[in-house]
Amino acid sequence: MPETKFPTEIIDLPSKGYFYPEKSPLSSGTVELKYMTAKDEDVLTSQNLIAKGIVLDVLLANLMIDKKIKVSDLLIGDKNALLIAARVLAYGKSYEFELVSPVTGEPTTHNLDLTSLKDIPVDFSKLPKGKNEFEFSLPTSKRVIKYKLLTSGDVDNIDREAKSLNKISDIDRTLTTRLKSMIIEVDGNTEKQTINNFVDNEFFAVDSLAFREHIVDNTPDIDLEISVDIDGEEVEVAVPMTVQFFWPSSRV
Repeated sequence: MPETKFPTEIIDLPSKGYFYPEKSPLSSGTVELKYMTAKDEDVLTSQNLIAKGIVLDVLLANLMIDKKIKVSDLLIGDKNALLIAARVLAYGKSYEFELVSPVTGEPTTHNLDLTSLKDIPVDFSKLPKGKNEFEFSLPTSKRVIKYKLLTSGDVDNIDREAKSLNKISDIDRTLTTRLKSMIIEVDGNTEKQTINNFVDNEFFAVDSLAFREHIVDNTPDIDLEISVDIDGEEVEVAVPMTVQFFWPSSRV
C-alpha cells in the first residue's frame, strides 16, 4: 500500500465488492480514503470542474489511496457511500440542508447525522459473485431479461446521450436511455438493436415499473431516502448530494 502523510480510513462498500471482477481492487469490498485537505477544497471551488459536472469525481479520485481504482468503475451505490464517507471525514457527521415545508410552502432546514444512513439490505446469497449480470422475468409479458448494475461511467454516458437526444426532441429520453444501458439481453438475444427495439416498442409500462422496483430493492447502495418531520408532518425526502454537500459552513 502506498505511503501517505495523511491519516486514512478504510470504507466498506455497500456491494461488499461482490460484483466486481476478482482481479479488481474493488473486489475486496473496501476502499481506503485519505482525509481531505485544503488543497482538496480547491477542487470543490473549481468553476471549470463544476461546469463540466465532474467536480465530485475529481475529488473522489484524489482521495482514494489506490490509484488503480477508477471512479468510472465504481457502482453507483459504492460511489455514494464513498462520497458520504469523504464528507464525514472532512467536516463531520452533521449535514444541514434546505427543504420546502409541505404545510407552509416555506423553506426550512433539516440537520442530518450522516452516520445514521444505512445500507439498503441485499441478499447476496442469491446473486452471482464476481459478475455484474442478473436475470429478471417480467411479470406481465413473461419475457426474460438480463441486466447489469450501472457504474459511475455508465451514468455519465447516459447523461450525455440523453442530453443529446433531448436537444432534438421535446420528450425527455432519460428513462429509456437508462433502460437500454442496463439491459444486456432480451430472451437470450444480446444484439443492441434488439434491446433498443424492445425498450422502445415492446416493454410494457407495467413491466418497466416492476423492473425498476426490482432494481431499487436489489441494488447495493446507501439508503438516501429519509423520513423528516416538517411542521408536524412526516415527509419522505431524498438526501441531496450536490457540490454544496461538501460545504457545511461559509467559504473564505
